[in-house]
Amino acid sequence: MTKLFLNSPRREGSRAHRPAAILLATVFAAALAGQARGDTTVDFVKDVQPVLEFNCVHCHHAEKPKGKFNLADKAAAFKGGKGGIDIVAGDPAKSPLYTRTQLAKDDDDKMPPMEDKKDMSLSKADADILKNWIAQGAKWPDGVTLQARKIVVADTNDDKTAISTIYKKIVAAGGPSAATDMKPYNEGIPGSKVTFDMLPIPAGSFTMGSPATEAGRAADEGPQHKVTVSAFWMEKCEVTWNEFELFMYPDSLKATAPAGTDVADAVTHPTKPYVEMSFGMGKDGFPAISMTQHAANTYCKWLSAKTGHFYRLPTEAEWEYACRAGTTTAYSFGDDASKLSDYAWYAANSSGKYQLVGTKKTESLGALRHAR
Repeated sequence: MTKLFLNSPRREGSRAHRPAAILLATVFAAALAGQARGDTTVDFVKDVQPVLEFNCVHCHHAEKPKGKFNLADKAAAFKGGKGGIDIVAGDPAKSPLYTRTQLAKDDDDKMPPMEDKKDMSLSKADADILKNWIAQGAKWPDGVTLQARKIVVADTNDDKTAISTIYKKIVAAGGPSAATDMKPYNEGIPGSKVTFDMLPIPAGSFTMGSPATEAGRAADEGPQHKVTVSAFWMEKCEVTWNEFELFMYPDSLKATAPAGTDVADAVTHPTKPYVEMSFGMGKDGFPAISMTQHAANTYCKWLSAKTGHFYRLPTEAEWEYACRAGTTTAYSFGDDASKLSDYAWYAANSSGKYQLVGTKKTESLGALRHAR
């Protein structure tokens, strides 16, 4: 497999080429768990509104609000219900909107209540979002009203339903509460023996792009500008065919849930290809190549549904930041192009073909450059 830090002879993150192979990134802990931290500003529309719409508004709406508590609009929500004020800005401990989510699941006052003997309790992440929103002043933008939304198990190709279900699964999974807690981890794809490694990339700032004086520089590598990147994980190696073909041929996975209950089944799968898509470059342990960016994004959605962790493609800035790994030179090893052969296979030393390195095959520089 092409290792990001070792076999990439030149930083190509700022180039306009889109990946011919997939490299995963994720911020599931830094972003989602971060919402639960009191030191992170909670955004009502982005963070709080989904929690209330998926869990509360179907009972506390304008038409016939339970307990006369209407959560559909700002004025009614802060007015409270028959039991009094439910949201006390700045004090979660005196706000039943939050405290009632912390009661025992069989308590008659618990919110959300049991449904058909099923525990509907908020996840810790969702409860913490409410707690911190209230603690930070319970800011609710004027004009924002809420609509009841209900998550159902996806058994069709309804994309909106699938995304909603995937989102709740991801939030429920949680993660580290701070970027300093981020560690390398290995993730397995449920129903298979296939795993992949994710490495934490610390937050930081760097100068994106290449100087105009750099040899071989293309116009789309500038102008140089400073970019600040939040902490995230990046896959150690590009997605292999072993991983991607589980998405291409889902029937190859062992049954991990009753039929119709795995939200990953609702994600559209690619059409079976008419030709061998590695084009002779190798399958077992080799990067999956030749898919569109849409297919790569859809794979990330499928993987998120499978694992309960949010996966996506790295941004252009994240890619270059990780590839540079703190360096400012033309190559990871310096500026001397004559040393390329010590670090990578490329056109001049491989006849344009992949080469054997021990028991592993490595792609030529041409393939590496176009994968950036």
